[in-house]
Amino acid sequence: MHPELRRAYEAEMTTAISLYDVDDLQLAFSHLERAHILGQSFSIAHARTHWWMLKVGLRNRDRVEILGQIPRILGALLFSRIWVPIGNTGGARVPPFRSMPIPHELQVLLDQYSHK
Repeated sequence: MHPELRRAYEAEMTTAISLYDVDDLQLAFSHLERAHILGQSFSIAHARTHWWMLKVGLRNRDRVEILGQIPRILGALLFSRIWVPIGNTGGARVPPFRSMPIPHELQVLLDQYSHK
């Protein structure tokens, strides 16, 4: 992962984890979705994002999120380098193979740094 892309991914993850720690789970999840978009082409980053989505699901006692994140973690580890649906935000309520629009500021980062 390019250092600038990693910096942006880590910033989203750090924010998400900080929000998780103070129980702002909805906002934490939105930062995890942004981290997912940035890291989904990189197996470990991708799986890490799904792991934290699972943790949010567990804390919320959200069965859909819990059951949806377990196969996504495995898929992230096995298939991230082969193919990912561009822009997919990674939550269990989003079909796992659906491409989605990418927020402009994230698209700029991906355009500049995702293949370097």
